[in-house]
Amino acid sequence: MSYAMLKGAFTRFAAAVSRAPLPAAPVQAPPWKLDTGAWSPELLKRLEWRRLEELAVAYFEALGGFTVRITPGLEGADIGLHARGSKHAATLARTKAWSAYGVGLKPVAALRAKMTAEGIGRGMMLSAGRFTQEAKTYAAAQDIELLDGAAFLAKVAALPPETSLALLRFATEGDFMTPTCPSCAVKMISRQSTQGGRKFWGCPNYPRCKQISYATANAPA
Repeated sequence: MSYAMLKGAFTRFAAAVSRAPLPAAPVQAPPWKLDTGAWSPELLKRLEWRRLEELAVAYFEALGGFTVRITPGLEGADIGLHARGSKHAATLARTKAWSAYGVGLKPVAALRAKMTAEGIGRGMMLSAGRFTQEAKTYAAAQDIELLDGAAFLAKVAALPPETSLALLRFATEGDFMTPTCPSCAVKMISRQSTQGGRKFWGCPNYPRCKQISYATANAPA
């Protein structure tokens, strides 16, 4: 699959999760250097949560054999994999961005609950990090495939070289590290608490939007 085709997947994803247009926050240059010339655990770790979702959609599009449909939700986007011509998803996928802590039981159980509600028999969760043993045990009994960062990179490496490279270019285009506000769909900005001086990511639409983020691989400057 070419880079242009992956850009088409991104356009469909953006349309599916778009909200009312809001002014974009200024891009902030990260204080670290990162090699974007090849796939690596460190690069995958640095992808903010929305870019990881976009990458997952592009990856599934690149695999072919089914139609990918995206539905926004409180737990992130629901990525439905549909057999050609079918309106009913055969697999429901979700993503979890990197965290210093392993992905535990709660998000996997939430995926299972949505699968049950939608009558979908198979699930998949892709994480840039790792899963706890509790989550692995539960997923194995619920027909949910867990792909941690290492497993996902192995699958990308198994793709044709031109497809793997196209996914890399897609994942690292523009500002792929600054977190996106889950409520406003704009890039967050660096803020600092008045007590203690701790830095965190905050929505530029504060005080109308009070979304904040601490637990990311990319610390605010």
